[in-house]
Amino acid sequence: MQSSNPVLSRYEPKNNKAGQSGFAYAEGTAAYQAAATGGGAAGVDADFQQVTAAGGARLTINDVIVKTFAVFVITVIFAVISWNLTPSMPWLLWVGLIGGLGLGLVNAFKKQVSPLLVMLYAVFQGVLLGAISMFYNEMAIANEYPGVVLQAVVATMVTFGVMLTLYLTGIIKVTKKFQAVLMVAAVSYLLLGLASLVAAMFGVGGGWGFYGVGGLGILIAVAGVLIAAFFLLLDFEAINQGIKAGAPERESWRMAFGLLVTLIWLYLEFLRLLTLLNRS
Repeated sequence: MQSSNPVLSRYEPKNNKAGQSGFAYAEGTAAYQAAATGGGAAGVDADFQQVTAAGGARLTINDVIVKTFAVFVITVIFAVISWNLTPSMPWLLWVGLIGGLGLGLVNAFKKQVSPLLVMLYAVFQGVLLGAISMFYNEMAIANEYPGVVLQAVVATMVTFGVMLTLYLTGIIKVTKKFQAVLMVAAVSYLLLGLASLVAAMFGVGGGWGFYGVGGLGILIAVAGVLIAAFFLLLDFEAINQGIKAGAPERESWRMAFGLLVTLIWLYLEFLRLLTLLNRS
């Protein structure tokens, strides 16, 4: 299966005979532009052949779990720090946003994954999440519906568990058609989000853009949650295919990065949806 994301399409073998497993490491984020690639000869990518031929360790699921846990902990630690500092240092939101976006793009398109840059990405995203969460929390308290941040965290973790179960049990299979439909939905949602941002600048939806337009806004937010949730399936499939194809252990950092991007996206979608539901 071919990946539809520039971060992950690098793991597809340049040449792939029928029946052979290929790298399909795919992740979703509205911040990155989807791009499909493909090829035709046999075997694993030359870079990976050199690593394994030289006796380098191959990727295992434990590698991915450990690295994902590491970047997740870093993100949470800096989110807590940012949460406590944001009231007196509101500019932390922009630090996290600009730093996270820049490092996200670098990690997405960097040929050789850098563990340091992945961890720095987690740091800046933690700062961003802490600041945004504080903003939503204060708005929720002002409107007498506290607890929205905790609800979003729980919803994100539960959704992760549900999607992992659906993937492992084969209830939902990640096929080329599934991936193509999901990528179309993601790009459409991205364009809608940009249009909503422009509309918000003109006061539509009370500053929320299309998201603030009654029931329509809630439906759009629900769509965002579903798209982000289904992108987790692409991450799981990518990790599975990467392990089967014998990717080097170092690539576990890129896979952890991909999962973190999707989880952050899902959390922010839940945060917006829950806020809209409480406001209504």
